[in-house]
Amino acid sequence: MHQHEHEHERAHDRRALGWAIGLTATFCVVEFVGGWMVNSLALLSDAVHMLTDVGALCLGLFALWVAGRPASGTKTFGYHRAEILAALANGIALALAVVFILREAWGRLDTPEHVAATGLIAVASAGLAINLVCAWLLRPSEGGSLNRRAAFLHVIADLLGSIGAIVAGVIIALTGWSQADAVAAAAIAVLVLKSAWDLVRESLDILMEAVPEHIDLDRLRQAMEDVPGACRVHDLHVWTLTTGRYALAAHAVVDAEADSEAVLEQMQRLLADQYEVHHVTIQIECTRPCEPQSVHA
Repeated sequence: MHQHEHEHERAHDRRALGWAIGLTATFCVVEFVGGWMVNSLALLSDAVHMLTDVGALCLGLFALWVAGRPASGTKTFGYHRAEILAALANGIALALAVVFILREAWGRLDTPEHVAATGLIAVASAGLAINLVCAWLLRPSEGGSLNRRAAFLHVIADLLGSIGAIVAGVIIALTGWSQADAVAAAAIAVLVLKSAWDLVRESLDILMEAVPEHIDLDRLRQAMEDVPGACRVHDLHVWTLTTGRYALAAHAVVDAEADSEAVLEQMQRLLADQYEVHHVTIQIECTRPCEPQSVHA
């Protein structure tokens, strides 16, 4: 059942990404042309960002396909980490977009250029509408993949960029202060950088097999030791395979008089129900010499 839910979620992610790719790619061209015509750095910067979005969304779609491939004799966990690698690449792409935007914004603050405010507002408003649709398509769901959230963050950054461009256009139209375009572009860059940092940090945590954020390792250990018949839990490790899929390995010392099979079943149920950990390997040790057992789930 747990595996079926993940497959259903991935199918939903693939459909959402497909629609978002089509809409984003189409408007990316429109924004490039519009930004060039009205001489707006905010629009051109957002168009460059949208171009990285198209690449990121395509990479995410490819990663979902790869992640769905079955395990093999050499890749026993399958290809689930492909999603995390793609999310990491998305975060790096966002950071590179920030460098480009800040460099161009600095140049325009020093040497202002004329910007056609009406055209800027019109194109940015159309971009806002497209980004709202894409954000709705890619909105994160409980248990949704990190890859989908990465795509959502890209779209949100674009949406904020469109809002910033609209505000800049209104300021230019009312005051004639053309540097507002560069200021809006720089503000977009700061927002994008925050999204990029969060995404890279979480991706690296998963690749480094850090304890999942929703798990307190000490409390989990105590909960396992509170199972009737269990004495002590040591060599405890918990990590993330991919978004929403967690694994645990541990040694459990069990009272020699206890039913070790019953203890294992209770621990597995505890881990699945309270901690969402379904891939479990527990090595049983007795309080007096006995034959070790292990159970995999």
